[in-house]
Amino acid sequence: MLASLKQLLRYRALVGSLVARELKARYRGSVLGFLWTFVNPLLLLLVYTFVFSVVMPGARAPGLEPYSLFLFCGILPWTWFSSSLLESCTALTGSGSLLRKVMFPAEILPLVTVLTGLVNFCLGLVILAAFTVYSGLPFFTADLVWLPVIVLVQLAWTLGLALLLSALSVHFRDIRDLLGNLMTLWFFATPIVYPYTQAPERFRPLLDLNPFTHIAGAYQDVLFVGGRYSPGSRLALVGVVAVLVLAVGYGVFDRLRDTFAEEV
Repeated sequence: MLASLKQLLRYRALVGSLVARELKARYRGSVLGFLWTFVNPLLLLLVYTFVFSVVMPGARAPGLEPYSLFLFCGILPWTWFSSSLLESCTALTGSGSLLRKVMFPAEILPLVTVLTGLVNFCLGLVILAAFTVYSGLPFFTADLVWLPVIVLVQLAWTLGLALLLSALSVHFRDIRDLLGNLMTLWFFATPIVYPYTQAPERFRPLLDLNPFTHIAGAYQDVLFVGGRYSPGSRLALVGVVAVLVLAVGYGVFDRLRDTFAEEV
């Protein structure tokens, strides 16, 4: 697997151009164009600020002010994760002409969906940083050095699942619809709209089994709480699981590779 992944470095220019094309195509014909990559997270943050400050002020967890920023710290990585998985389900089925080219490495397609989500995530961090500073809270803390580590763990985890889902979706087209419902359940089973400490004690062991609980918690500690994060054994374990998921996802993808061209 490592040898195959290293070969992708030869196609880094192609990957970069496909990611740029995907970002441009997403907003082609719109007035703001690429600026929507900034406007979308900004509008999302403003909506959550309005809802939890005006409409439902009592729904906020105590001690997490401004609550909209805490929520945004979990929403940003979740949006990257969920959109990458959903779009990976059609990454291969919507690119039949590319897959029929003998020399084209098919794993580039789910990789592009994940990297496109990563670009949007990074741009969303700019909005988060601006509003954190505007709110009078520190953003550039010492804990920020752990952000690349957390991003790397999520990247491996997301890419592994994207490879697996994209390969299986070629043969089972219902996966995207099933996944859409599963992601809704998964979202509320992850401490994003509520802190981990607010969950009932009897349900916390179930939350601990959810890898994204620890990924989202790490983001929240680094980007919102600040000053108390240290790389714990739980995130390290998630990192090991992420590498295993990446290996399994690529293994299944490679095994089904020869069937892609005729199925799409």
